[in-house]
Amino acid sequence: MSNITTIVVEDEPAISELIAVNLNYIGHKVLRASDTIQAENLIKNRLPDLIILDWMLPGTNGSQFAKHLRSSDRTNKVPIIMLTAKSSEEDKVEGLESGADDYITKPFSPRELIARIRAVLRRRTPHVTDETISFNGINLEPTTRKVISDGKLIYIGTTEFKLLHFFMTHAERVHSRAQLLDNVWGDHVFVEERTVDVHIRRLRKALIPTSQHLHIETIRGSGYRYTAKPEKRT
Repeated sequence: MSNITTIVVEDEPAISELIAVNLNYIGHKVLRASDTIQAENLIKNRLPDLIILDWMLPGTNGSQFAKHLRSSDRTNKVPIIMLTAKSSEEDKVEGLESGADDYITKPFSPRELIARIRAVLRRRTPHVTDETISFNGINLEPTTRKVISDGKLIYIGTTEFKLLHFFMTHAERVHSRAQLLDNVWGDHVFVEERTVDVHIRRLRKALIPTSQHLHIETIRGSGYRYTAKPEKRT
C-alpha cells in the first residue's frame, strides 16, 4: 500500500497524530488538516488517494464537506472514511448518504482503522475483467471505468461501478444484501447491510437520466435484482 497519499481532517491533535503514525507505518504519505478550509487547500495542491474525515469539525462539518467533495468532478471518486463519536444507525446512514464510503465510530483501534482503509482502497479498483460488458443498452468498460448509455457518459462512484458490474454480469437474479456485500465489498470487510441500500440509491440516482434506474428492482424480503424487463408499478 505504498505511494498512497491520505489527507486526515481531524481537529483533535491526539487522534490526528494516532492516525498519522499508523498510516506512516503502512507506507502512506499523510497530509493533515484541522478543518475543511485547510483540507480544501491541501486537495487543491494534491488530489489524495484517500480522505479520513472527522464529522465534528469547526465551521463546515464533515458531513457537509463530504457532500461538497462528491459534488465536484475532481474529487467525487476519492474514497472517504468518516470518523465520529455518533453511533446510532441514523447517524451512520446519514454519514454514508453524505458520500462517505465507510464509517468508523470513536473510539477505534488502529487495527480496525487499517483494516477499513485497506478494504476501502481495494474497492477503489474493482477486480473485474477487461472486456466491455453490454446489457440492456448500457456499456460498461472496466479498463477505462466508463459507463455509457445511448452514447452518453454516466458518472458513478467506485463502489457503484463495481456494484453495476456485478449486476450486469449476474442479471435477472435476486441477490440478498449479504450476497452483494460478499461479492462487491468482499467477505472480509466490516460493512453493515444498510450500506448496500445507500449505494443502491446512489446508483439509481446516477442512472435516472437514462431511465436505467427502473431496472434495479427491490424484491421485498429478498434483496435486489437487475432486470431487462422491470415490473410495472401501479
